[in-house]
Amino acid sequence: MRGRGSGLFVYAIFYLAFLYVPVMFLPLFSFNDSMFIAFPLRGFTAAWYRQLWADAAVAQALFNSLKVGAVAALVSTMLAIPAAKALTRYKVPGGGSMLAFVNLPLFIPEIVLGISLLILLNMAAIPLSLLTVALGHIVICVPFALTVLVSRFEGFDRSLEEASLDLGESGWMTFWRVTFPLALPGIVASLLLSFMVSFDDFLIAYFLAGSDVTLPIYIWGQLRFPYKLPSVLALGALILLASTVLVVFAEWLRSRGLEHRKHRMVGA
Repeated sequence: MRGRGSGLFVYAIFYLAFLYVPVMFLPLFSFNDSMFIAFPLRGFTAAWYRQLWADAAVAQALFNSLKVGAVAALVSTMLAIPAAKALTRYKVPGGGSMLAFVNLPLFIPEIVLGISLLILLNMAAIPLSLLTVALGHIVICVPFALTVLVSRFEGFDRSLEEASLDLGESGWMTFWRVTFPLALPGIVASLLLSFMVSFDDFLIAYFLAGSDVTLPIYIWGQLRFPYKLPSVLALGALILLASTVLVVFAEWLRSRGLEHRKHRMVGA
């Protein structure tokens, strides 16, 4: 058994190294005092970060991505909350099929999904803008939001809601005063995860943005210019850091909610 445990540990180390060691070269070369990605490093510099800070185009692209991500996260979570509550509390006919249908965008290649949405918007004569990007991102964010919220609502103590209703509260006030506070960790986790999915997306934004530019589109455009590469590496390092922090925080919130529910069930 000890040998098997050691083997699994070594496998886990190699697996994590395979995933994350290549990513670590991004921040490493973002501090390199050279425009070329090559060893040995010429020296340490933060000039690329200062250059990035002074670039107005980066600020505009970042602002566009923040707006789209906020809208996509908010709408996706609002759509997922009643769906998750219905699927976990009531015996919805065909609930499993409905859940699989909602998760379908996760299995469709994004380039296919982006072209399909573009055709649909052109048929509806809807001009391409940040709004259409947000609509496309809602399609891919709802499955993530629903998955997080279903895990939060499963095993939910219905007696608390029933007690509130017995005491004369309406269905809406019961949700606002009882259900919402208990589901808040999952809701915040859903918002953060959906925001990051939207913020990092390139393909759907590329097809639906029109003349507007989100941050991933901006990065793609700058890769054509070799002298812009160090600034792109610095921007990528910042995005990597922010994404890691938000995803870890979202997972911590989700697991905290699950642990709280487990302790409550054990205490009961």
